[in-house]
Amino acid sequence: MSGSQKTALIFGISGQDGAYLAKLLLEKGYNVVGTSRDAEQASLTNLRELDVLQHIAVRSAVPFDFRSVVQVVKSADPCEIYNLAAQSSVGLSFDQPAETLQSMMNGTLNILEAIRMLKSDAKFYNASSSECFGSTIRAPADEKTAFNPCSPYGVGKAAAHWLVANYRDAYGLHACSGILFNHESPMRPARFVTQKVIRGALDIAEGKAKRLQLGNLAVRRDWGWAPEYVEAMWLMMQTEVPQDFVVATGIETSLEDFVASAFSNCGLDWRAHVDIEPSLHRPSDIAYSVGNPALVRERLGWEAKCRMPELTHRLVEAEVARRSRSPNRANSSEV
Repeated sequence: MSGSQKTALIFGISGQDGAYLAKLLLEKGYNVVGTSRDAEQASLTNLRELDVLQHIAVRSAVPFDFRSVVQVVKSADPCEIYNLAAQSSVGLSFDQPAETLQSMMNGTLNILEAIRMLKSDAKFYNASSSECFGSTIRAPADEKTAFNPCSPYGVGKAAAHWLVANYRDAYGLHACSGILFNHESPMRPARFVTQKVIRGALDIAEGKAKRLQLGNLAVRRDWGWAPEYVEAMWLMMQTEVPQDFVVATGIETSLEDFVASAFSNCGLDWRAHVDIEPSLHRPSDIAYSVGNPALVRERLGWEAKCRMPELTHRLVEAEVARRSRSPNRANSSEV
């Protein structure tokens, strides 16, 4: 490792975005350090799947434990810190609101405070979310759209977003938030509706199941491809002046159209196999969510390339390949 090699520290490296970001940074020549609650016991499946684990230094750290955050920031001495660690499921946040809020707010605060206390020059990226906006019925959301979250997940992300903005303004930190709209990949856990649909359609096509139960198919989302979105994260950290950006495709699709496309890729008509189950509806849900990526395109030159229906085609292909490697893998779990 040369003395001029950049070091990036990723909190939440084991998740979907953390794994793809680690792969991208390694390709760009970074020394990558990632955190896990227990580095010796963690499975780090996504990093193994992308064949990058052997190139990463994994350290034990818990974001809402200030002492462990300070220790890992001090020892890694990174030039860039990415905060991707938090409870990642909107649906689960309704069942675990306190844990969700704690993981987002306290974790973000501890990392920011560690940077300030250590007088670190590291640039800081925070994973914000389109869930901060709530429904974007009037117009696609941009960086000036007011927040109106309607889930514990969205509330936590909004609070963390404003913490970052406050530390940037009050303490002069190079800190920014990427307000990412939905972005999918084969790394998504089975509890996410996109994976539930993909795996459920293939289960039916393979004769392992007869029906798939889903909730509200009328919701509309701005779906993109996760490996592309981590590039936007990196580009945000290369700017001289920190700034928040909306990262999205700018195109909305209904869940019904997503389901139809997924089943079609499996040679099926979804209407013959899907049941609508009212109990799967969330207590409060976003009806319409789409972002305006004009600023990130203009300032950073980033633009989403993979959109529907190419997205569902890639997801189905990836799941078929995974099943061929592990034919006895478990079926989908609930969302």
